[in-house]
Amino acid sequence: MAVIRNYKRLFIGGKWLEPVNGEMIEVRSPHDRSLVGHAALASAKDIDLAVAAARKAFDEGPWPRMSPAERREVIARFDKLHAARIDEIADLISAENGSARWFTGWTLGALTVQTSAFLRASEKLAWEENVSSDEQRTAIVRREPVGVVAAVIPWNAPHQSALVKLVPALLAGCTVILKASPETALDALLLGELFAEVGLPEGVVSILPADRKTSEYLVSHPDIDKVAFTGSTAAGRRIASLAGEQLRRISLELGGKSAAIILEDADLDAMAEGLKFLSFGNNSESCVAHTRILAPKSRYEEIVDKLKQLVESFVVGDPSDSATFIGPMIRADQAQRVRDYIEIGIAEGARLVTGGPEVPEGLERGFYVRPTLFADVSNSMRIAREEIFGPVLVVIPYEDEADAVRIANDSPYGLGGGVWTADPKRGIEIARQVRTGFFSVNGAPPSFDGPFGGYKASGIGREFGAIGLNQYVEYKTITA
Repeated sequence: MAVIRNYKRLFIGGKWLEPVNGEMIEVRSPHDRSLVGHAALASAKDIDLAVAAARKAFDEGPWPRMSPAERREVIARFDKLHAARIDEIADLISAENGSARWFTGWTLGALTVQTSAFLRASEKLAWEENVSSDEQRTAIVRREPVGVVAAVIPWNAPHQSALVKLVPALLAGCTVILKASPETALDALLLGELFAEVGLPEGVVSILPADRKTSEYLVSHPDIDKVAFTGSTAAGRRIASLAGEQLRRISLELGGKSAAIILEDADLDAMAEGLKFLSFGNNSESCVAHTRILAPKSRYEEIVDKLKQLVESFVVGDPSDSATFIGPMIRADQAQRVRDYIEIGIAEGARLVTGGPEVPEGLERGFYVRPTLFADVSNSMRIAREEIFGPVLVVIPYEDEADAVRIANDSPYGLGGGVWTADPKRGIEIARQVRTGFFSVNGAPPSFDGPFGGYKASGIGREFGAIGLNQYVEYKTITA
């Protein structure tokens, strides 16, 4: 399944430059360890070059001074270039990170919808308006670009994570350094090809695969105005502490432990079909995965049995195979971490319904784990409280709807969640009581026009649409 692709240079300020230290990395498939390609790896010196280019482009260049309409034209051209290469990009990402090909294709196909929402928001936004209620006075409110942005993204949905930051930042007039994970360095540098083709001014975009130490150097750099990060809560805390020392603007999209509340009147066939994607999509390596299933005691065993059938129906294997639903974990340590959590669940006294810590037979070369379902889980157990980031589902019983809401809210996280019911109005009432940034009724998809982000330890700030675009502006009031 390997896709051989080599990038010996970094994309710095619109130019392809050799890494200062000459360091290259191998990107290997988590499915069978075959070589996917080679990529240049950035060092602190490369960061300095990229930040200097971005700083000059912002302070002196044309991009922040172009009209919003002119910037929209460039982003619309980029979107068409990106959409034309979806199949190629999807194959590459699946080879790099083990996401099943159905998932990478679906995610990339949705990106033009995501970008269109940002374009609409930019067109409707009042970039400059007089807000004075006094006819004799003027009070102009301007939205101006925040400056040089460091966008730091994970490996699990790399182009979605990249474009949800790059597109609004660029529409606002910012310049951007995108720091990509080494695991998905190749698809990140492919983005450089597209930005080179679309014709941005010099210095506006840099794309640098780098390790964690170099990432810290980037987010601590004195010439960065804002950090936009997607990743783990632990890493988000570290970035927040670094940014806080310099009072730097930040937006953080972090971890989750989302609850799906199954009401007594729910259609269990529809529930299982929806949770197939909401709980197990992208190998469950997803911050919004619905991994806590809250089931009424009156239908508890019925729900457990339905979920058992679902989990045992999954085809696990080569992510490039169209029949595969769940591929490998990204790395050996992540696969071991998931297996360790399964062992923890067993030790905590949860009932192992299906799955387990054993490596799936025939898949020993890759970083595979068995999709696993636990029942008789208490919300105080570690498997119910900590983000596992792998295909492990827990079913927690509840007494009544108030108890379900209480359990859903009893979490350090607050990113996503959902409710399943025959009465959507009742579902909306439940949704209003759960403290998360996004909540779906009967598996309804997210809206790219509405904001996305988390409460509590799930983050700071929002992405998508007009509110996501406003994360990259500063407000100035001029009175006369």
